[in-house]
Amino acid sequence: MDLTWELRVAHDVAALTAELTDMAAADHQLAVRANSDDPAEQLSWRRSTARHGDRLNEIMDQYGWPTAELVGEEAARAAWLIAQHADRQLDVQRRALQLMQQAVSAGSANPRELAFLHDRTLVNEGRKQVYGTQIAGVKDGAPVPWPCEEPERMDELRAEVGIEPFAEYVARFSLA
Repeated sequence: MDLTWELRVAHDVAALTAELTDMAAADHQLAVRANSDDPAEQLSWRRSTARHGDRLNEIMDQYGWPTAELVGEEAARAAWLIAQHADRQLDVQRRALQLMQQAVSAGSANPRELAFLHDRTLVNEGRKQVYGTQIAGVKDGAPVPWPCEEPERMDELRAEVGIEPFAEYVARFSLA
C-alpha cells in the first residue's frame, strides 16, 4: 500500500471523528430548545438536527455505520445520537437502524443504543415500541412509556440489551 494513501485515510477518519463529536456537542447544547415555548428556538433545534441528519446520511454513504473501531467510542456514540434525533428524517433513522443492526450483529456496535434507536424509529412511524425507551408523557409525576408491543416482557427485553428495568430508568426522571 501507498503510505500517502494510508495517511490520507487516517486524516479523513480523524476529521470524521472530530466532525461527529462536534455535531453531538452542538446537539447537546441546542437540545434545550427542542421543547421551548419560543418557536424560533424550536426552529433552530429542528434545523440543526436536520443538518446533522443530512450529514450523517452522507457519512453512511461513504463509510457505512461509523463504528467505534473506525471513529472511536465517543464519535460512534455521537453518530447514534444524531440518528436518534433525526426525528423528522425517518429515511435517515431507518437507514441508520439497518446499518447499526448489521454492526451489532458483527459485534461492532452497542446493542443498548440500537434498542433506543429501534424504539425511537418505531414511535416515529406511529408503531408500538419494544423496549419502552421512549416516554410519551408524565402521569402523576411519573414518566409513562409510549405503548409497547409486549409490555409484560419489557423489562426482560431491556435486560437482554443491557438496559436497566423500566422503574429504575424512569426514577431518574421522576417529578415526584
